[in-house]
Amino acid sequence: MGNAKSRSGQNTCSQFLPEEQAEIDRLFDALSSDKHSSNTSLRSFSLKALQSHVGEALPLEMVTRLYDGMRRVNLTGTAMGPSEGVSQKQFTVSMSHLLKGNSEEKSLVILKMISATEGPVKAREIEKFTEDLVGSVAHVLEHRQELRGWTQKKGPGSPPRVQVLAAQLFSEMKLPGGEKLLGPQRLDCDCDRATIEDWVFRAPHVATFLSVVIHRGFLLLGSSLDLSALLPERQVDQGREFESVLDVLSVIYVNSHLPRERRHRWRLLFSSELHGHSFAQLCGHITHGGPCVVLLQDHDGHVFGGFASCSWEVKPQFQGDDKCFLFSISPSMAVYTCTGYNDHYMYLNHGQQTIPNGLGMGGQHDYFGLWIDVDFGKGHSKAKPTCTTYNSPQLSAKENFRFEKLEVWAVGDASESQLAKSSRSILDVDPEAQALLEITGRSRQSQGLREVPEDDD
Repeated sequence: MGNAKSRSGQNTCSQFLPEEQAEIDRLFDALSSDKHSSNTSLRSFSLKALQSHVGEALPLEMVTRLYDGMRRVNLTGTAMGPSEGVSQKQFTVSMSHLLKGNSEEKSLVILKMISATEGPVKAREIEKFTEDLVGSVAHVLEHRQELRGWTQKKGPGSPPRVQVLAAQLFSEMKLPGGEKLLGPQRLDCDCDRATIEDWVFRAPHVATFLSVVIHRGFLLLGSSLDLSALLPERQVDQGREFESVLDVLSVIYVNSHLPRERRHRWRLLFSSELHGHSFAQLCGHITHGGPCVVLLQDHDGHVFGGFASCSWEVKPQFQGDDKCFLFSISPSMAVYTCTGYNDHYMYLNHGQQTIPNGLGMGGQHDYFGLWIDVDFGKGHSKAKPTCTTYNSPQLSAKENFRFEKLEVWAVGDASESQLAKSSRSILDVDPEAQALLEITGRSRQSQGLREVPEDDD
């Protein structure tokens, strides 16, 4: 620490550890190597040098934004235009603000990435910046081959997920009076630095995405970015080809609302595409499987679902707790959390005569926020005006819908008993199916061919 001020700009950025600052300095040296000046304070790098270093890892527009944001950083406090290149102090201060700064420091650089003027910017300029940022995250993760098993699939007939997630982030912005920027007429509103600072604080994905762009785009301080907290590892049974309804951006969005300890891994429990269009199969695969995400795509292209915070059980009572939520992915992204009005979080029933048979989340019998009927392929999402449990609107295109695809993903690490269950026959977990076999006098062909499973406890 004794030579903390030996390099230009070091004394302005105490947020970096010495080894981190050394890496920052090495990158600056590489970027400015075409400038041979004896006075290090005059050394700088050009946009061309930064583009050459980044290559195709980031879209050109985002590289230009980052470059402009850095060279517009004013270190003197006096009125002046942007510098010709990015100096070492500007580079270090910008990296410090974007990677380790608070909302105020991040908003300073974001504002300079959007506009060369010192004053407010139009809301539409922030909207365009947000789309560029989200698109750059998807781009760099694919370029660096760090999608962790997910894809960049675009849904047919639906707006690109980049635009959908960008719209969700932009919707978090509020004007000084507390009003949200809703409607096209709001795009001409002026947004000052305080508005952007509040937005960065309110929408943590903005700072996270900037961090991903710099860490993975510049290949800088890579060890300090834990991608597993952002994008879970995707696990599907070996040998099974499967394309999820979700793409990488929608997974990132839903995953960010899960309990922190559940975000690093998603394991496929059930897919109508792989396991068949059968409610009995659904029950057999998801019961006692731990916390999971249920996901539907209806015939009109709407994608939506819910997070079940504990294992599903077939029983006539409601289950779950207030960690459950409903969500929408397409045509818009949103999460709907518990209102406290009732405890109708989760419901799963099968084989009853007097009460509904199916899977539901929120609301009440025959009026669920999300319902999958035992007559597989049918469901409803009823909300007039919203679901009482989750305050969610109608998630499907039609109140009573038919769905094309259903997926259920276990989230987080599976317990030993859950892993053991996944290797059992559906007959082991569906007493009704066992009983039907016994009534008809048929034997279980697989009985005795497998090892007897150990007790869960």
